[in-house]
Formats: sequence, structure tokens, C-alpha cells
Amino acid sequence: MHSHIDFGYGWQWTSGHLVITAIFLPLFILAWKRKWSRWRQGLLLAVTLWSLAAFVIVRFVLDFNGRTELPTQSFLRSGTGRVLDMGAGSGRSSLMVLEARPQATLVALDLFGESYAEHFNVSGTDVGTAKLRANLQAAGVENRASIQPGDMRQMPFEPATFDAIVSAYAIDHLNRTGMEKALREANRVLKPGGEFLMMVIAKDAWLDFAWGPVIMHGGTPRPERWVRALNATGFDVVEQGKRPATLFFFAHKR
Repeated sequence: MHSHIDFGYGWQWTSGHLVITAIFLPLFILAWKRKWSRWRQGLLLAVTLWSLAAFVIVRFVLDFNGRTELPTQSFLRSGTGRVLDMGAGSGRSSLMVLEARPQATLVALDLFGESYAEHFNVSGTDVGTAKLRANLQAAGVENRASIQPGDMRQMPFEPATFDAIVSAYAIDHLNRTGMEKALREANRVLKPGGEFLMMVIAKDAWLDFAWGPVIMHGGTPRPERWVRALNATGFDVVEQGKRPATLFFFAHKR
């Protein structure tokens, strides 16, 4: 069993703000010692303090490379069942489910293509599954999980295959047509009454402070738009809520 879990988010996502601190802190000290104008000192100090605060938010609040917990205990409350992870990535959402529901089994689906390799900082001939498989082994859950390459917009499963589906920060990376296709596919492969937990990125105060206009300057869909999309594709939303930089929706298949 491996001892280290690595979800593959690079230094720019976890410690990038410290580079800004390393540049602006010496500049502020220099400005203070040489008695530069107050507005220059104030600007340099403000950027230094912002970068330090943003690092704390990214590292300890958003924590891209850390394990995460289920946003709602309503998901698979029975503790058992066959779960699909749509857009499993490097396994963060897969571990979230398998560790919270130790009697469940899971199929992790992703394209595992070039964009995956670039996003999760992996290389080699087995770029797709190696990191995910290693993380499943490191968590000791590999015997309850299988990996399936595939497109969430056209999944290689028979109808009514799964008791529950989780999708975290994946469907919202698609365009509007792709989102609708993925949601309809989720409905198709779920058993009647099956559960669907969707987590998407939300541009909230945490993300706005840490990254500002650098990313997602176009914004993200509002909660009511996601509810409409889920309703239109055969789901009834029974619970929704927020976590830092995240909206979640828990729904049942009609």
C-alpha cells in the first residue's frame, strides 16, 4: 500500500501566492527603509498581506490537494450500493465517497486524455489511470473501486446500472450542450429513484479574494440555473447548499 495521496494540483494552485509574497515583501522592506512615499509603501504592504492571506485561504480553506468530506450525509445514507464517479479525475471525489461509505463500491469514469494529464500534472504512457489508481491504493480502497475510461456525455454503461452517482467539479467544465448531455446520461444510467450528488465550482468570496479576476472572470452559473438544468433532465433536487468555492445539489431520479 502506498503511503502518500497526491491529487496532482501543482504548486501554482497550492503555493503560488507565496511567490508574490517573496517578491513584494522585500520591496516593501526596501521602500520602508528608504522612506519611499506612503502610497508606494501602502501598495506594497497591501499586496504582501493579500498574498499571505490568499495563501492561507488556498492552503487551508480550499485545500485542493487535501481530502474532502461529503457535503451532505443524505447521499447513500444506506451505506451500500454501486456508485459512479462521473469525471473522477485523480480520485478526490472517489475517496470522498468510499471513505464515508465503507460498504459501497465505485466505478471511476474519466476521459483520461491529454487535458486530464495537463490538469493533474501527470505524464507517461499511463497518464490517465496511474495517479487515480495510486490514490485508491494509498487510501486502501482499491478493492472496492474500478476504473473506466469514458466520456460522461456518452457513457459505456447500460441503463439503470448504478444506485448513486457523484460528480465533483466536472460537469461544470463542459459547455451548455455538454452539461445537458452529461446530466441526461447520469439520469439514464441511474436506477429508478437513484441518487445524484453534483458539486460545482462557485465564485464566492473565498475564491474571489484568493484569485480575483485571474480566473472565471465570466462568473459561474447561479444555483437556480443548476436546479432548472437538473429538473429538465429528469431529477428532483431535494437538498442544496454551499461550501467554500462550491455549490452542491443532491437529487433523486424521477
